[in-house]
Amino acid sequence: MTMNFFRGVMGGQPAGPQPTGAETIHKLCDRVASSTLLEDRRDAVRALKSLSKKYRLEVGTQAMDHLIHILQTDRSDSEILGYALDTLYNIICNDEEEEQDESEDMAAAPPIPVSGKHKNVPVSDENAQKHEEDLGVLFTDKFLGDSESVTLLLTLLEEFDFHVRWPGVKLLTALLKNQCNQVQGVILVSPMGVSRLMDLLADSREVIRNDGLLLLQQLTKGNAAIQKIVAFENAFERLLDIITEEGSSDGGIVVEDCLLLLVNLLKNNSSNQNFFKEGSYIQRMKPWFEVGDDNSGWSAQKVTNLHLMLQLVRVMVSPVNSPGATSSCQKSMYQCGLLQQLCTILMATGVPADILTETINTVSEVIRGSQINQDYFASVNAPSNPPRPAIVVLLMSMVNERQPFVLRCAVLYCFQCFLYKNQKGQGEIVATLLPSTIDANSISAGQLLCGGLFSADSLSNWCAAVALAHALQDNLTQKEQLLRVQLATSLGKPPVSLLQQCTNILSQGSKVQTRVGLLMLLCTWISNCPIAVTHFLHNQENVPFLTGQISENLGEDERLVQGLCALLLGICIYYNDNSLENYTKEKLKQLIEKRIGKENFVEKLGFVTKHELYSRAAQKPQPIFPSPEQMLFDHEFTKLVKELEGVITKAVHKTSEEEKKEEEVKKTLEQHDSIVIQYKDLIRDQDTQIQELREQVSTLTLNSEQMQNQVTQQQSQIQQHKDQYNILKLKLGKDSQGLSSSQGEGAHVNGLHSEELGQLREEVEELRRQHTLQHTQLSDKDSLINTLRCGAAAAAQTAEGGAGGSDNTELLGEVESLRSRVQAQCAEISQLQTERLELIRRAEAVSSAPASSSESSADTVKVSELESRLAAQTTETERLKEECRGLREGHAGLEQQLASAQSTVAIEQTEKTKLQQEVQESKKEQDDLLMLLADQDQKILNLKQRLRDLGETIDEDEDDLDARDQFGEDDDDDDEEEDEENND
Repeated sequence: MTMNFFRGVMGGQPAGPQPTGAETIHKLCDRVASSTLLEDRRDAVRALKSLSKKYRLEVGTQAMDHLIHILQTDRSDSEILGYALDTLYNIICNDEEEEQDESEDMAAAPPIPVSGKHKNVPVSDENAQKHEEDLGVLFTDKFLGDSESVTLLLTLLEEFDFHVRWPGVKLLTALLKNQCNQVQGVILVSPMGVSRLMDLLADSREVIRNDGLLLLQQLTKGNAAIQKIVAFENAFERLLDIITEEGSSDGGIVVEDCLLLLVNLLKNNSSNQNFFKEGSYIQRMKPWFEVGDDNSGWSAQKVTNLHLMLQLVRVMVSPVNSPGATSSCQKSMYQCGLLQQLCTILMATGVPADILTETINTVSEVIRGSQINQDYFASVNAPSNPPRPAIVVLLMSMVNERQPFVLRCAVLYCFQCFLYKNQKGQGEIVATLLPSTIDANSISAGQLLCGGLFSADSLSNWCAAVALAHALQDNLTQKEQLLRVQLATSLGKPPVSLLQQCTNILSQGSKVQTRVGLLMLLCTWISNCPIAVTHFLHNQENVPFLTGQISENLGEDERLVQGLCALLLGICIYYNDNSLENYTKEKLKQLIEKRIGKENFVEKLGFVTKHELYSRAAQKPQPIFPSPEQMLFDHEFTKLVKELEGVITKAVHKTSEEEKKEEEVKKTLEQHDSIVIQYKDLIRDQDTQIQELREQVSTLTLNSEQMQNQVTQQQSQIQQHKDQYNILKLKLGKDSQGLSSSQGEGAHVNGLHSEELGQLREEVEELRRQHTLQHTQLSDKDSLINTLRCGAAAAAQTAEGGAGGSDNTELLGEVESLRSRVQAQCAEISQLQTERLELIRRAEAVSSAPASSSESSADTVKVSELESRLAAQTTETERLKEECRGLREGHAGLEQQLASAQSTVAIEQTEKTKLQQEVQESKKEQDDLLMLLADQDQKILNLKQRLRDLGETIDEDEDDLDARDQFGEDDDDDDEEEDEENND
């Protein structure tokens, strides 16, 4: 019965009147909702799928809720799920639109089907197409009425079954195309929502993986949060692997899809750009640009892929990125050889023109503002005979009117980027124009620029003028150097300067584009360069020409030229140093008032910024123009106009009295500034002197402590020597008693003397070692005293005329007294050592007597020798007693010296206190100076306020600098107080 019904619906022989499409769909919907058998529901959903394209409105209106219910309830049957998802896709997707993803930056590229499966349906009726799009949006809104529907769809994407996963991917992609922001919001808050979609890239079935790429492209459009999540889900690694597997630039549509997704992830997303750079993915881009020698027969897909690869490089180094991120990426591209590879393409033969143009633009942004990259680019030579620099080859294309317009714009951009913040490169370009460096046998960049500047092609004139202006941008030295350039106009006539030749061409009434280019060059050249202004005004014809141009009532096309002439004349006023009597600031302003009128002059000046092409040029550094005729303004020049328009207007309206007052105020400010600077220098010098004195005090205190320690050590050594003398005296007394007792004890006495002599010899060695040590200590003390004497002399020179000088002199006297005491102690020690040596020699002489008597056989001889020995020892004992008394007296003297050293320490402590008092007095002097500075600052503030009242612009950075200096000095004073407290 069911099959008979479907035969009737699908075109079989009707049994009676045929039901309408809406009636059939209504019956199928009832069957989907009411059938208890899965087979019946499946057949009904399959029938709805077959009708969904022809009866899109009816199926979408009646069946959508039933289909969503099927997705919720019949999860176990993949076949019915697949039918339901296909049906929903058919009613939501707009079949009439071209189903391809065109990047906004690839508008010029030929349309290529995405993944090879989308249709390019020709649109015959715009109203019908709009109706289809409205239906897609309508049914998308209905599907998204319950956010759980998207969550349900994300859950279904986890199914591995092909018949569920593939239509689910297509349906979600269609939803994103119709209502991107709403679907992105649901996916973003869904747990693991983005992760589930990233799993599609790992699917082994290419059709699902490829459609997953399309889905992620739609998902990542304009949503930085999702872009970050996708990037941290290892998207970069997977996409680069796919690109490599598919053949890089030689790959198919899948490579294009991967590149479009990478552009989405990186463009205007600094976090992802940093992640891409830190992950060393820039290095993996280098093999993309390895092109062979045979560059003929590039396929359209390869051209598209290489365009996107170059665009990806530009995304990483775009001028709109933060300077730090751009600089880091530029450095990485140079280090990994990517820049070198791009320059190889630049100089290769057979490369398609559009790829060559985009490569030039890419190299431009890779070198822009990067000194190392700019230096490398300057060293690149074209493979010609003889080799020529790449810059010269590119400039030859720029001034060649037969080259494509976009290529000439790209070369100009490359030249501008090469000179951007590159004073070295600017000097090299200007040097090729100077007489001393011109080589008649070779073509230089300067010669090409001059040739383009004065050629018959107005576009070459404009490009050469702008390029030369960039060689002078923010570089006063090169502006002055370019004044030396002389041109030979014709045979038999004297050469004229480049500056004068530019004004000559202006006066000849050439094309508007040529005159605009020359005026931009002249304005850039003489701005902020009084010498160039003087050279310009020195020609008597220039000022009348400018006033004549400004005062005339010309057509709409000439207004821009009038505005630029007004700007040039205003620069001559603002940067005039009044060195020419006939063209001082005041006389030029009087001339404007008489021949033009101030209000008329300001109005003409305003024509520049009001021009429709001015705002377009001000947006991006890259010169992008739809046609050569609209190529009028340069990006850097728009910055100059914005900077000068206001100040020129003020300068023209100021009277001579106001200028005089302003100059007086400026002089007064300069005088006060010089006074403030002098006081600041004085305070800094005093701070330095105080710090040096503190260091000297701490050094002297440390030296005093060291000398006290040395005195204590010497006293202990002297005490040891006294103890050793007492021991020797006792031993000698015992020897005398032993000898007088009896002759029979002679052998015993001799034995005792032998032991004592051994001890004496050991003591002699010990005394010798101590003597050497004392000599070393004495040398150290001498060097220390010399150091103290030099330090005291330096301290005396530093603190001239103050109390510190007398204090340092007294301290030096104390050091001298300590040195004399140390020398006296050393002399006493030497005397004691001499006496010990004499005693030892005598003891050895005594010991030799028994040694010789032992060899004699006669007892009488032994007795006589012993008696003589006893007499000698007795005499020596008396002598030792006298020496002991002398030692006691020396000990008393040493005690007095110790007391003197202690008193010296007390004196040094007093000197330290005096120095601290001097520091306090110096601080008070500083406070007085600071009060004076505060008064001066208040006067300066009052004068600056008067300047502001007079309309003069005051640089706030100087105020901030003065304030910081003052605060910094206060902080230094606080630090000094803390240091003094710590020393106390």
